Amino acid sequence: MDKYKPVIEMMDRIINDRTVPRNIRQAVEDAKNSLFSKEPEELRISSAITTLDEITNDPNMPLYTRTQIWNIVSLLEQIRRKLK
Repeated sequence: MDKYKPVIEMMDRIINDRTVPRNIRQAVEDAKNSLFSKEPEELRISSAITTLDEITNDPNMPLYTRTQIWNIVSLLEQIRRKLK
């Protein structure tokens, strides 16, 4: 799980940021939890990316949070590419 360390740290920052709306923090937490599920690794990453993609268009999301989420998605996609 060491390769997920930067991703988890970024997710935790969003989850603990009280200026971010609750539904967005919950979605990020759900994405984080999916990385620790018992599914195959590629499926876990895809699930996390899908969850994060679904919330990026939320009009209540602060711009800096949207940028953080895009960065997380980018890192997850890099990890997924290395699996293939």
